[in-house]
Formats: sequence, structure tokens, C-alpha cells
Amino acid sequence: MEIIKAEILGYCFGVRHAVERAEQALVENTESPVYSLGPLIHNKTTLNRLTKSGMKTAENISEIPEGSAVIIRAHGVPPQVISELEEKKCRIIDATCPRVKASQKIAEKNRDNLIVFTGDAEHGEVKGIAGYGGKNFHLIQNLQDAENLADESDDLRFQKGVLFSQTTFSENEFDKIKKVLGGCFSNLEVLNTICPATKERQDSLLELCSKVDGIVVVGGKQSANTIRLFQTARENCAKAVHIENASELPEEFFELDKIGITAGASTPDEIINEVCEVLNVRSSR
Repeated sequence: MEIIKAEILGYCFGVRHAVERAEQALVENTESPVYSLGPLIHNKTTLNRLTKSGMKTAENISEIPEGSAVIIRAHGVPPQVISELEEKKCRIIDATCPRVKASQKIAEKNRDNLIVFTGDAEHGEVKGIAGYGGKNFHLIQNLQDAENLADESDDLRFQKGVLFSQTTFSENEFDKIKKVLGGCFSNLEVLNTICPATKERQDSLLELCSKVDGIVVVGGKQSANTIRLFQTARENCAKAVHIENASELPEEFFELDKIGITAGASTPDEIINEVCEVLNVRSSR
């Protein structure tokens, strides 16, 4: 069996930044609990390791004791969450991805203008940015939403505004939405805030698909960018599987001659290496 890794895979800068901030916080706060407000990143293995080192995960602010150290996860949070933590006298450790932070600032700067934002309504990054956008924030999840907004846009058509996106949104989908809305809104500034890491991983995967019999996509089942990698792999390769760790490898993949490996932006190197090692060992028997 030949195993070929995608040229670009695994941790992106924003995820690495968040993990390093969490590790530093655990070292510096040995006398008090350290909480992550929501999952720090979308990778169970990394979260389990940080939990063993003492990090606790809270889904709600009410679960966090007054005066605790609190890590703001890579996806960021709405400004009202920061205010609530400050009221509880928490020490805030901001691990928001710098690119997400930049999008928050765009929303805040344009809160008196029309804001059109493309992304997934249930994603933490989107909820955080929406909090900075205020009442003029319009969320577009897909092309149909864009067409609906265009049909109902008479009162918005000439407003000054901005169109931008979740960092892990599909660039292809964003381009389609941009074309629809660009023809309806005369004062809509378009900003491409999709992280290059997303496109780089997609392009690297596409190049890999034509060289292998199957693709293994390694990453969290809740990770937006990993899910999109898997969708691309399914569309462009005969066999594709999305796993979180080596124990989930399907038996049929041990019979393939050439396997491609890619991984989402929140997947650590040790998990990728473990998958490759298991494939090598099992296929050589």
C-alpha cells in the first residue's frame, strides 16, 4: 500500500493559536480552575488531552464560578458574553482566531449599515459575529437565501452595506451568492473573509484525488471545514471516509493500493500520523 498525504493538511494558524493559549493558561493558573466556554476547537482528541491537564468545558456562563480563568474559544463569542464574564470578575483569555476577530471588527464597524453575512446559523463563529452586527445583520446560509433576500430587497437596495463570510464557508458558494446580490444592491462592498487555509486544503485535496483509490479525511465530526473536505472527497474520488481517529478506519481501506490522507484544520499531527501508521501496519500483514 502507498499512502500519500495532501500537501496541506491539519492544524491551521487559528487552531494552533487557541491550543497554545489554552496550554499556557493551564500552566499559569494552577491555583484556580480554567474553563473553556464551549469546545475550544472541534477535535475530541485534543480536547481530551487538555481536559486531562485540568481544563474544564462549560456550555453556559452559569456553570463558571466567579473569578475563574475563562478561555474564549477559536470561534469567538458575542460581545454580551464578554460583558457577562467581566461582571463575574473572570480572567478572560481570548483565543479567538485572528481572522474571526477581524470579521467581528468588520461587523462592529458596519453595525449602522446593511450587513449581509454568509455562513451556518448554528456555527459558533457566526453567532459571535452576529452579536457584533446588531439589528442590521442578515444571515445567508445558501444560494436560495440570497435569492430570497434579493426578491425582498426593495427597501434595502440602495443602502450602504457590506457582504462577507464565515471563515470556513465554501468559496464557490460565496462567489454564486456574490453574483446574485451584486446585481441587486448598488452600495454593497464585498469582502472575502474566507480563510486561505480552507481553500488551500480544498485545492490540495483535489490534486490528491486523481492519484489515489480512496481518501481518508481525518477530523472532528462537528468541524465545518472537515465536513466540506469530506464532501469534496466523495465527489472526486471513488472511495472516501471521514474518521476522527484510526480506530474508525473501514476494513475495505486496508485493501486499497493507494490511499490519500487529508485532515481538517483542527486535527493535530499525532492523529494524522497514527492513521498512517495503522494503515501501514495492517496492510503489511
